[in-house]
Amino acid sequence: MAKKYAFWNNKGGTGKTSIAFQSITRYAETHPDERVLAIDVCPQANLSELLLGGLNFKGSEKLLAQQGRVPRCSIGGYFQLRLPSPYTVPGFTATDFITHPHTFNPSIPDNVDLVCGDPLLELQSNAVNTLANNQIPGSNPWIAVIDWLQDFLSQLEGHYDTVFFDCNPSFSLYTQIALAASDFLVLPVMADDSSRRAIQNALSLVYGLKLPSDIYLAYAFATKMKDAGRPLPKVHLIIKNRLTQYMGAASAYSAVLKAIEHDVKALMKSNPELFTFKNVGDGFSEMRDFGTTGVVAFAKGQPFSQVKVGKQNVNGRRVQVKGEYLNNAKEALEKTVDHL
Repeated sequence: MAKKYAFWNNKGGTGKTSIAFQSITRYAETHPDERVLAIDVCPQANLSELLLGGLNFKGSEKLLAQQGRVPRCSIGGYFQLRLPSPYTVPGFTATDFITHPHTFNPSIPDNVDLVCGDPLLELQSNAVNTLANNQIPGSNPWIAVIDWLQDFLSQLEGHYDTVFFDCNPSFSLYTQIALAASDFLVLPVMADDSSRRAIQNALSLVYGLKLPSDIYLAYAFATKMKDAGRPLPKVHLIIKNRLTQYMGAASAYSAVLKAIEHDVKALMKSNPELFTFKNVGDGFSEMRDFGTTGVVAFAKGQPFSQVKVGKQNVNGRRVQVKGEYLNNAKEALEKTVDHL
């Protein structure tokens, strides 16, 4: 049974996709005997563009080519197949929707496959919502739609060891479909008050905690999942992102991060079943601001292991990667990947 991780936060701008890209590729490098599947469940499809080559190597054009195939080789193509058959699984071949990034971008480990993201998800969103909320006596349309990615992965059982979802910073139904297919949540946070509120909101959305009124309980994701006998994903890792060497223990940033830890610790006492870790320190990792190292890596679609020290050409501009900063980024990433 494959392990399934979802990179998600309801708040945008937390560095979710950049962390997902580096974590997925590093995980694949350090687990060469495993088969890894990345599923880009985001209409922006930035993870897909990075895996296919980034800005410098026409990752966007390569993604458009995959979306132009018949059938459409993307998550949108699979959902398009499901729209006429939302409640029963149609005949399909899962590999028709899978891309091998190494073919397009040799920097990506050969053991990584990809289901490309697709802006079509936004167009499909209203239809998917309508189908899930239909009232059909004797059946559960919502759970049938929520199971779409489970249906997809069941055809690939035994083929992949680890699956990673890069989710949209929203709680739209297609995000819920991805979360429902996941075992573990990876939540990137920033060192600001809005991130503290965001992680509280995220846990409320997934687990139905601290809702403003009991009126919402019957409609909550957690309630519907539990009523259908489906397990909820567990919080596995919270990544403190974009820390810098200048953030001392007395800084305002540090105070916010301590407050986030305090919130999580309180939830671990009241709802220990929601977490994979028993000590709050085991559930957090730290990631430095990638700086120029990140700019180069993402422009070229490169894992940090492939980034070279020295002057680089990025979109016609000369920038310099310093060895110390590259090593700092690698060390922080290594500690994060060790948690997976």
